[in-house]
Amino acid sequence: MQSNGLLGKEASEFGSPDEMMLLSSGPKSHLATFSLLCGPSTTRIIIRQPSRETTPPMTPHSPLSGEIRLTESEQITAEFQQWDGQTWEAKETFSAMAISDILRHFCPEEQVVFDQHLSSIPITGPFWTGAFSYDLVQWTQPIGLQYPPKEQELLSILWRVDKCIVHCKKTDVLMPYSTDDQWSKLANSTLSNHDMIEIVPSVTSSDSPISNCSDEEHERIVETIHSAIKDGQLYQLNYGRTWEGPIASEPWDVLCHSVSSNPAPFSGFVHVKDEDLALICASPESLLSTKGDVIRTAPIKGTRPRGASLAEELLLREDMISDRKERAEHRMLVDLMRNDVGTIAKPNQIWIERFDVETYAEVQHLVTRVQGQLKDGLDAFDAFQAVFPGGSITGCPRTVVCAAIDELEKQPRSFWTGSLGWFETKTNISSWNIMIRTAELRKDQSGWNARVTAGGGITIESNPKSEVAEAKWKANALLRSCGWMDDDRLSIPRGDLSVHSLPIEGDLKSTPVLNAIFTEEFKQNSVLLIDNLDSFTFNIAHMICGLGYDVNILNGRSSSTPSAKEIMQELNPSHIILGPGPGWPQDSPLTMEFATMALAGELPPTLGICLGHQAIGIAAGWPLIHSPSGPVHGTPVECQHNGEGLFSNLSEINMTRYNSLTLLSSDNRDDSSVIIDATDATKSLVLAIRSKTHPVFGVQFHPESVGSQSGTLILDAFLNYQAHG
Repeated sequence: MQSNGLLGKEASEFGSPDEMMLLSSGPKSHLATFSLLCGPSTTRIIIRQPSRETTPPMTPHSPLSGEIRLTESEQITAEFQQWDGQTWEAKETFSAMAISDILRHFCPEEQVVFDQHLSSIPITGPFWTGAFSYDLVQWTQPIGLQYPPKEQELLSILWRVDKCIVHCKKTDVLMPYSTDDQWSKLANSTLSNHDMIEIVPSVTSSDSPISNCSDEEHERIVETIHSAIKDGQLYQLNYGRTWEGPIASEPWDVLCHSVSSNPAPFSGFVHVKDEDLALICASPESLLSTKGDVIRTAPIKGTRPRGASLAEELLLREDMISDRKERAEHRMLVDLMRNDVGTIAKPNQIWIERFDVETYAEVQHLVTRVQGQLKDGLDAFDAFQAVFPGGSITGCPRTVVCAAIDELEKQPRSFWTGSLGWFETKTNISSWNIMIRTAELRKDQSGWNARVTAGGGITIESNPKSEVAEAKWKANALLRSCGWMDDDRLSIPRGDLSVHSLPIEGDLKSTPVLNAIFTEEFKQNSVLLIDNLDSFTFNIAHMICGLGYDVNILNGRSSSTPSAKEIMQELNPSHIILGPGPGWPQDSPLTMEFATMALAGELPPTLGICLGHQAIGIAAGWPLIHSPSGPVHGTPVECQHNGEGLFSNLSEINMTRYNSLTLLSSDNRDDSSVIIDATDATKSLVLAIRSKTHPVFGVQFHPESVGSQSGTLILDAFLNYQAHG
């Protein structure tokens, strides 16, 4: 590896001295096919945190306690800059409500191509590359931050690259790509006249960093998250812990050590010299890739260390694969990312490509690859807007946990868990990582300071001490690269990158359909789906389309949403589904209004899912309590049913639950308007109810989850009911 200086002349002769490199470290695989060193750029886009007057901090509140304050984002402004040979000069500013609109404005379709091309490399012409800070969540989720970045803090930087050197891992060939003949000739000459030199990575030891919390505080935070899960406010939250301090090494040395000691397929290096900022990323995780109209994302959840021997490693791997907590956590993220892809995918055009264990230098992970086909008229910018920031580093339900992360961490995340990668506008090809395993370096008068952050997804089954240990495993490699740990005293087992395929879970059907999902302009006489801030709503909508129905999605938590009676008059829906969501049913007055009307026989066939099911129970007079057996999230459980209602012609089934609350009833009540159709194996938890007189149903489980065996059959049975049938 060498920096831009390998060209033999000062970078400023061709462009700015900023440095950008994307690295697919480790052996060639479906994860790692090429690396590229970006030549000096003359064009870049900068996004900064707005002023406090424009975007003030949210007033103190507690999302962990159910205080959700939805807000409309203010406009975000980007600055288009060009290099004048000495400095970056501002040429244009542009404001918009969405990141995708800014990108589309400043990154038009390219009209030129590179002078050379390799068939194994997707890049064909000039492209945009750079990094996005996690704190841009302010423009991808309907929330503000209580602890936003400082005014004018850098949130994103992108360069237009029209010259680069690509390393093809398949052929082991280095090739210049450029629209500049002079630069191409210089690069070819340099490459042909210089032998490849193996760089021996070396970093200088530095004093130990300071963590933002102790192990004991970290454990208490896990317990705080547990309390919020038990109260039904969220299913999973990813908490990050930081280590900060001065380092004695230069950014390039930290990068070289990181690539050597912890190779990862989505690594990268950014050095913005006029901002005194450097980013060293050794990420194993892809947030997003697009090619034409196909979008891919690859959530990672589930972690074990490498083994000291092959036998130990296999035992650790099998333990992870069979671990209920790890699989539930992973299943939640797969369902969440299916939902995010579903917001921009054609109806019923989402599928799972593969499910693997991927092993890295010091850890091994569970990874699923989700694909979808983009709706007509959408592009890679829309895809990025839809999936950023990645679900594996936030949790679900997404909106609630992003607000709760801000409450818990009490500081901006900056570029950790943001994204680094590239867009090519001519072909709509892109690739973006999630910036985990990332060191953020900032320079002051005393030298370089670094911040390393690591964490994990907290579920109800997370062990506080284990979560502390996992965060340290994940941080260790970069702590060493920063000079904060001595390699000689480290005893963590290590190994090479490898991929081990597993059977795909679920039975998702992705047959193309003519039906549609409506979120703004609605269609009469269609299925009405009430969205209660859940992260799985679009999974339900796509399943409905796959069964041959159009569906309208209406926000159930917005103060501007009309009443249930007004909605009925305007839309005249054929069926109504009261969707799942965080909190208690009373947090959604619209859902409670629909539940009451349904039991009174005033609605077409109505189905409540999870929170919607609980609303129907409350409307029928049943108490809602914290589940006496504890929360269950992302785990398929045995569903014992009576073969009636939605369960006709079904045998034994397992269905995925996401709930902390349950309707209290030990048996069917003669004086109740609803009856029990299904319970769990202990017969103590109500999993399904049905009205005695009207086509009104409730299920405590999630039929749309990848872990639900017969979810499509149950939803189909509901949609086959006719009004008042």
